[in-house]
Amino acid sequence: MLKNPVVLAPMAGVCNPAFRLIAKEFGAGLVCAEMVSDKGILYENEKSLKMLYVDEREKPLSLQIFGGERESLVAAAKYVDKHTNADIIDINMGCPVPKITKCDAGAKWLLDPDKIYEMVAATVDAVQKPVTVKMRVGWDEDHIYAVKNAQAVERAGGAAVAVHGRTRVQMYEGTANWDIIKEVKQNVSIPVIGNGDISTPQEAKERLEKYGVDGVMIGRAALGNPWMLYRTVQYLETGEILPEPDAREKMNICMLHMDRLIELKGEDVAVREMRKHAAWYLKGLPKTGSVRNEINQMTTRDGMSKVLFGYVDQLEEKQQKIS
Repeated sequence: MLKNPVVLAPMAGVCNPAFRLIAKEFGAGLVCAEMVSDKGILYENEKSLKMLYVDEREKPLSLQIFGGERESLVAAAKYVDKHTNADIIDINMGCPVPKITKCDAGAKWLLDPDKIYEMVAATVDAVQKPVTVKMRVGWDEDHIYAVKNAQAVERAGGAAVAVHGRTRVQMYEGTANWDIIKEVKQNVSIPVIGNGDISTPQEAKERLEKYGVDGVMIGRAALGNPWMLYRTVQYLETGEILPEPDAREKMNICMLHMDRLIELKGEDVAVREMRKHAAWYLKGLPKTGSVRNEINQMTTRDGMSKVLFGYVDQLEEKQQKIS
């Protein structure tokens, strides 16, 4: 059982242990790891195997795998089952990216409820850990089989399903269709987690109540903003909306994130990866244009720290003058 219904979505290139641990510390009931290729696991690709690392402090955690062939998907699931301390094995049926769908993986499954049944059933039979599925509502407007697909997951023994309210063709554009998510919830008895366009604690509560889902999955709204998770949990539990963090608080967490990433990947790789995260942490703060440009030139931890806290110092000086 999860402590609360707030789930961090599995985002490629983002949900590594450094960010997941922060999300967990900020109260997420469940954190999901970024997707790992079944073939990468089977060929013992070093990068893929590193992606299966789970810090005990992150648990409960869901590890997500993707693939297009039954044998390799099942074999990868068995590996995750035996060799990792993840709590849940999640199968990706939502990734819209062409290089994934070309391999008959990710969102390609959405066109074939029979394949979903077959793949999930084979995986469930092969492992001890619960198996869940993350999917989209459909391939395109003309092929929305969300209810059939979710029923196939349930029949196959899947423990839960997360549904993103967009089609594959929409990618990340347009708006998420929560009415279809509600329809899924009404037609299966396993837990349904709704995903798409939740950017405030109030929206999270409204989706839980109006659409009857068992959980809300928060993705892009948590980028550089783990406070979104914390404020949502607090709002659901107490009805209170906590204030947004100030600039210094944001940069302190940004640096914690960077230091954890450095431990995982070394300074060179981590600092480059942190450029996009630092830009997300700066979102919503005033006059960030020049500081964003500077971040993109940084190659060291100390350089990055100097730029970020230099910006905060300037901001605070201005505020003092005004007050």
